[in-house]
Amino acid sequence: MADDESPLIKALPPESDYITYLTIVEYNLSIENLPILHKVLQDATLTTNIGWDLVHLLVPLLPESEECLQDIARLGNPREVILKVTESLRLIEYDTPDDESAEDASEVLAGATDSRVRAESSTYPIKTASTTEGEKRPGSSQMVELPPPLPLAVSQFLALLSMLSILHPRIKTKYPSRFLSTTLQAILASFANSGSQREEMLLQIIKTVKTITGIQRPMLPTRRSSGMMSIVRTVSGSFAPDPEAAASSEIGPEERATKTKLLQSFVTHVTEEYLLNLPAHAEDVPGMAWSSRIMEMQHPERTVDISKTFADRFQREEKLSRCIDAVGQIVALAQDLELTDTALLAAAVATEKVPPVGDHDEEEPPATAEDIPLSRSGSVLLYAARQASAILYDTASKSGSPEFTIFPDHQNLLKHCLSSPAQGTGTLGTEPEAIIDAVLSIGLICLDHNSMGEPESDEQFNDYLQVIALLSSNCPSPNLRGHAHYLATTVLRSQPDDNARLAFIRDTLEHCPFENLKVSAVGWIKGETIEANPPQAMTGQDSDSIFATSFALESLAPYLFPSLHVDLITAPITEAWQTFQLNLSFYLASLNFLYLLLRAKHLHSKLSIAELWKKSDVAGSFLQPLRDAGQRFTKALDERGELREERSNDVLAELTLLQDTIGQVTSVVRYLNGA
Repeated sequence: MADDESPLIKALPPESDYITYLTIVEYNLSIENLPILHKVLQDATLTTNIGWDLVHLLVPLLPESEECLQDIARLGNPREVILKVTESLRLIEYDTPDDESAEDASEVLAGATDSRVRAESSTYPIKTASTTEGEKRPGSSQMVELPPPLPLAVSQFLALLSMLSILHPRIKTKYPSRFLSTTLQAILASFANSGSQREEMLLQIIKTVKTITGIQRPMLPTRRSSGMMSIVRTVSGSFAPDPEAAASSEIGPEERATKTKLLQSFVTHVTEEYLLNLPAHAEDVPGMAWSSRIMEMQHPERTVDISKTFADRFQREEKLSRCIDAVGQIVALAQDLELTDTALLAAAVATEKVPPVGDHDEEEPPATAEDIPLSRSGSVLLYAARQASAILYDTASKSGSPEFTIFPDHQNLLKHCLSSPAQGTGTLGTEPEAIIDAVLSIGLICLDHNSMGEPESDEQFNDYLQVIALLSSNCPSPNLRGHAHYLATTVLRSQPDDNARLAFIRDTLEHCPFENLKVSAVGWIKGETIEANPPQAMTGQDSDSIFATSFALESLAPYLFPSLHVDLITAPITEAWQTFQLNLSFYLASLNFLYLLLRAKHLHSKLSIAELWKKSDVAGSFLQPLRDAGQRFTKALDERGELREERSNDVLAELTLLQDTIGQVTSVVRYLNGA
């Protein structure tokens, strides 16, 4: 059919009124007719009258309908169209892919001719296409790689944001924040519902904000080619004026401040939404792994496998490198919006509970900039991203970063961003891994800068260590547990008061319910003992440390070498076995420390080891019950024993290790008698 014969041409006003014409368009709209509609929409008067009613009809026809939507954004009534666009954003349905096999999906898609069907899967096998030159030369096989089509929902999101980047600058009003507030809420709500291609969506969000604010600095290039930049929408063509523009649309200082704060708040909420919902990785990669990458750079000697560092993985693995690129774009945007470190830190420790600007329910536009809160989680994540970037990429902060110390700044951050011990020891460490990684990375950076500060009291010092130590015990991520342990150990050793360090170690051994944290406490006292008592101390230079006297070990002996007869020998076998399993690592740690004390002869006189051995009845109360318990459990694990269901190679290996360690300790007891 010729264009002139199309109902979309024949029924053009004045042949029909605008309402009738809109009905005709709706009835005849199809992908084939979109080129004709695109020509029709070049009439600014027509588009102003019917454009906003076409948005909901054109969105399902993406990506073919994108030109028409751009026409509506350029020439339609911006105040009306923007309402339809934000409504459409909230209505996008992000479907979860069905659990059908890839082969079945390929067969279904291979026969699909409708681009909307194809666009619903990024696995549609369109990988290459003939180049223009290849088409000119028969037999040529020259091809270029094409990115897979985006899911329909993602295409809708990108196209609608591209429209918003056109619409907002067109609206001329004294109070643009009233439109901006609704827009940002809709963008965030839609982004929060998405599940795939989030990096592409994030880049379009950033481009839209830059366009709305008039930021001229181009977007940062990606660190590796990933095709992310190619999907960012650009627009060309003339824009119609705002038909409802006020006589004077000059923005006042208060409105300008409100608009800026809205955008700053939006960036923190987008940061929170993106980083707290990163897809799970096959291996232990908590959040952005800032802590691990910082430790690799600052302490390469602590890296277990130098052939597989986190830094290499984030550079080499596309999934992780895309995250780095996305976060880098967010950090740059926050810088452009003049979001300072001071503001981020203030938001991270704010106590007032205010509904966030990004709440998914529609909120009234804020009256003043002070009414707009930044996201707490987003603020700490963004601050951590900035500080980590300065370390990892040697970028100097330009945001006026205030001095940040362990005491009291990092402690205050722990108090507000992680669960308080008062809520129960089982809660701390269950926060999102990205938050824990961010908070720990900030603490590690403080250590690198030697920014310890001064605790106001021993209680404040102990409270800080308690939180970090519990984190090293409770957190599911082995990497984060390790970093928390390093932070706790380093801060503990930074306390110049020996008595304060000893008190914390004793409190941990006596009261902590977590076996792995008690293992850490054994390591702390072991390190203190070795450092305070070198094997070849210079004559006349005795250490004045409390750990160089017998007092430290005497005060800790009841907790280092507890009496175990009741728990492991007299208790019913099932209860004794449960106690043994929960505390085996602690028993082994204490046995290894005991071996050191007995084997190192230079400690015997100085620390009164022989007296400690007898006075605390280490042999009868601690060593012998462990030996007897090992034999008791070995017998119970036999095929007819009470614990036969617990029998496994790992369990038997643990019992063998225990007996061997006890044997090693027993073999050096003779050194107490000068042997």
